[in-house]
Amino acid sequence: MFLYYPLLPLQPPSSVDLTRINLQSTIAVNYWCQAFRCSETQLRNAVLAVGPLPADVQVYLNR
Repeated sequence: MFLYYPLLPLQPPSSVDLTRINLQSTIAVNYWCQAFRCSETQLRNAVLAVGPLPADVQVYLNR
């Protein structure tokens, strides 16, 4: 299965870890909400449901 991040800026803020979603960081939460086109609540619920890996969160949000 091919996964992609449709709206990732070319250079994310240096403080954003692209391998895990950090819900404690406002910058990271804003970044991932933009990347996944979701609300903060949807992002937080997805991370709680499937964990912090971006690929897993994307699958969860696209279901």
